[in-house]
Amino acid sequence: MIVPVVLAGGSGTRLWPLSRRLHPKQFINLIGEKTMFQQAVLRLPKSIGDPLVICNENHRFLAAEQLRQINISTKGIILEPAAKNTAPAITLAALKLIKSDKNAILLVLSSDHLIQNVEKFHQAIKSAKKQAENNKLVTFGVQPNKVETGYGYIRADVSENEVCFNINEFVEKPDFKTAQKYVNSHKYFWNSGMFMFKASSFLEELERYEPKILNACKKSYQNEYHDLDFIRLNEGEFMSCPSQSIDYAVMERTTNAVMVRLDAEWSDLGSWSALSEAQSKDSNNNTVVGEVITNKVKNSYIHGASKRLVAAHGVSDIIIVDTDDAILVASKDNAQNIKDIVEQIRVSGRLESDHHRVVFRPWGYYDSIDNGNGFHVKRIVVNPGAKLSLQKHDHRAEHWVVVKGIAQVTCGDKTYQLIENQSTYIPLGEVHRLENIESIPLEIIEIQTGYYISEDDITRIEDAYGRS
Repeated sequence: MIVPVVLAGGSGTRLWPLSRRLHPKQFINLIGEKTMFQQAVLRLPKSIGDPLVICNENHRFLAAEQLRQINISTKGIILEPAAKNTAPAITLAALKLIKSDKNAILLVLSSDHLIQNVEKFHQAIKSAKKQAENNKLVTFGVQPNKVETGYGYIRADVSENEVCFNINEFVEKPDFKTAQKYVNSHKYFWNSGMFMFKASSFLEELERYEPKILNACKKSYQNEYHDLDFIRLNEGEFMSCPSQSIDYAVMERTTNAVMVRLDAEWSDLGSWSALSEAQSKDSNNNTVVGEVITNKVKNSYIHGASKRLVAAHGVSDIIIVDTDDAILVASKDNAQNIKDIVEQIRVSGRLESDHHRVVFRPWGYYDSIDNGNGFHVKRIVVNPGAKLSLQKHDHRAEHWVVVKGIAQVTCGDKTYQLIENQSTYIPLGEVHRLENIESIPLEIIEIQTGYYISEDDITRIEDAYGRS
């Protein structure tokens, strides 16, 4: 049985400010109406099983909510206590799946890839399955159609009549001249970062080359427990695990690896230039997304992700990204180096490096509209049938105004309902709860007032999601 293992999460700094630690690019609508994560799940062949998702603790509610939106069930969502690169993540998946099926085959996928030819993607999976059944460790290679320094490369024994090749060498991201030689030789392929192999075959090779990773991951499953759809690990044991990529830990060292050609219009959308190339252009070769007006603009990517109007005049070869959190302006020539400015923002201590206005919770999300000395205004959206914890605050009071839906409110020993345009007041220190008992999202405006306003001023008395 093939089990898709979807690796969700990542820093996404090269697509800052849209994509950051709390909102990696996988969970954003970069192309189309679905997020990259949702597209990765929906393009899977119908003939294979439910996916097993692996993501960071910080992304758990994003992943769960986006799966709920597209009505996809899973074999679970494994929560990594910390980012340890791909080798430990894949090891966790292999250890889980081999418990119930000794012959389980893992199809390891990144959730931030664009694959436009789904039919050929499915054909490549079929070809890889034959190799995996013969205990081969398969990686998917993409024939380069341009010089690209942002990808790793694979040198393979090529033949026009074959879809599967022996691997000669894995190469890290090269400089431009080296990448140009690779492309011209027709012997090198882009390393897509997708794999297929039996769980048993992978674990055997891992034990041979990186037993510390295997042992740490095995110990991480000690005292594992299930929290809703989430699978939580022993954090202390996992933190001792070495951080390595699957390429370095296994694929570059094993003699049992092969490459299957993936000819499916693949891209990992790792930069603003790559994202621009994957989208339609206007008559001046511009990619325009959102509320944008241009005049005498050429060869540019302009993304309006906020509610503001973006107007550009008399520029070319430029990237403009406007979000509610920050605005990026960069030349296309420097699109690969966005992480440098993000690092400067992080070092300076600014919240924009890894915080968003919109924060997801298991019950829905909130958007921080405004804040200042002694107040904080939020727009809170509660999913149908969901409820916040029964809680109290020691330092703030709250005012709630219902904008959409019907709110069921608990305040002290009273429980009552509010309809649109009605409001209520939650005094400082009062035990309270907000619930949505309807079949449509509930939307309220919350105004917090007090001398200390912070997310750590919450005492949870009862919580349906197991949070302390």
